[in-house]
Amino acid sequence: MSELYIIITITSRAKLPEFLAAYDENNMPIGFISLGYGTAKDEILDVLGLDRSEKAVGMGVITGEVWKETKRYLRKKMYIDMPDTGISFIIPMSSIGGKRELAFLISGQDYQKGEESVMKDTTMELLVVVSNQGHNDLVMDAARAAGAYGGTVIHARGTGMNQAELFFGVSLASEKDMTFIVTKKSQRNAIMSAIMKNAGMDTPAQSIVFSLPVTDVAGINMGDDNEE
Repeated sequence: MSELYIIITITSRAKLPEFLAAYDENNMPIGFISLGYGTAKDEILDVLGLDRSEKAVGMGVITGEVWKETKRYLRKKMYIDMPDTGISFIIPMSSIGGKRELAFLISGQDYQKGEESVMKDTTMELLVVVSNQGHNDLVMDAARAAGAYGGTVIHARGTGMNQAELFFGVSLASEKDMTFIVTKKSQRNAIMSAIMKNAGMDTPAQSIVFSLPVTDVAGINMGDDNEE
């Protein structure tokens, strides 16, 4: 896949409505939101008289050209380079499962799929599965049947689900589970296909799956790593 990225924006929960309004006004894609918190140590917060900072994490799919415009806007209009405003970054994508799913995720962006051109030398992939909340068992049963070892789930909320009928002919729930599965690149297509078939848009899970390249990994024994 060419010139397609995941955009991740992290800001305070208080600033989230301002960022979402700016993204919406300028047709910038933030499709899913999850909540988190800052990691400053409690003793530092006590000295400064501060509470633990509550964060919001936005995620979407973006083309390289749209990212250039987005970055310019974030700097000039949102003052994102100022301290305590936020951070936005992109990660190159490997693949998206399904043409309708691709069209949904990049809605409104000018994109022509080309030859895969980013990070060809990677041997591992991170699969990201976005499904209706409460149906993760359906996702993982399909993934394990195709060779996946396990996954990690976080809760998120979809921000553009009202447009789903344009692409899928059905409405999508806003409350989402996001499942992260690390696997061999050679197993990627089989696992993605199994998820699309057994936990995809025609099932209660209504899953969308895409993958990101992983440059290195520790903590997964695939049986073929002889590095000392």
